[in-house]
Amino acid sequence: MVKKARSTQRREESLSRDRIIEASIALLDSSGESGLTFRALSDRLATGPGAIYWHIDSKSDLLTAACDAIIARTMSAPLPGETPKAAIRALALGMFDAIDAHPWVGSALTRAPGQLPMVRILERIGQQVCALGVPDGTQWAAVSALLSYILGVSGQNAANAHIAREQGLDRSNFLDEVSTMWSELDPDEYPFTRSVAGQLRAHGDRLDFLAGIDFILRGIESASAH
Repeated sequence: MVKKARSTQRREESLSRDRIIEASIALLDSSGESGLTFRALSDRLATGPGAIYWHIDSKSDLLTAACDAIIARTMSAPLPGETPKAAIRALALGMFDAIDAHPWVGSALTRAPGQLPMVRILERIGQQVCALGVPDGTQWAAVSALLSYILGVSGQNAANAHIAREQGLDRSNFLDEVSTMWSELDPDEYPFTRSVAGQLRAHGDRLDFLAGIDFILRGIESASAH
């Protein structure tokens, strides 16, 4: 009995929290949130659910922990040292690429608004906004605007990619279909949408994303100057 208890303890110790989180990330990347179950995780780790529950309380906690691992890596990446603006652009692009590579991260963040993953992003961007010289009274608004844009656009980009995959389209085919649909809209009701339909075919998601960041940064700098 003692030998069996010690064997179980050794298995639980060798099955670290980090191993569980990395296996969860792999499952989420391959199968999405619906594919992350304790049974699937047990099979991947060749262990029983009880050993996993030793480290993680619930699927919700597991999802947040997996999300936090991705965010921690992204936020700890070296930043360019020239200016706070360059650092913000790098942080924003890092999040864009992270959510593009792990689409489930966006929805995981929205379900854990006050928890550590979001706090990591808030703190990292907030420090750079302070370094820009933004007055104390407008720092929160500036950071909120950046966060909303970063997470919203990154999440939409990941969703678009997911829809295209579900329909068996590559990016160029998907954009071509949308562009064609826009160009056929009623010209009186949708004059602007029709006018940019051709641009949609050749636009770059990352470049457009960074252009939006630059618009926000210029607005922050302009407001701070007055």
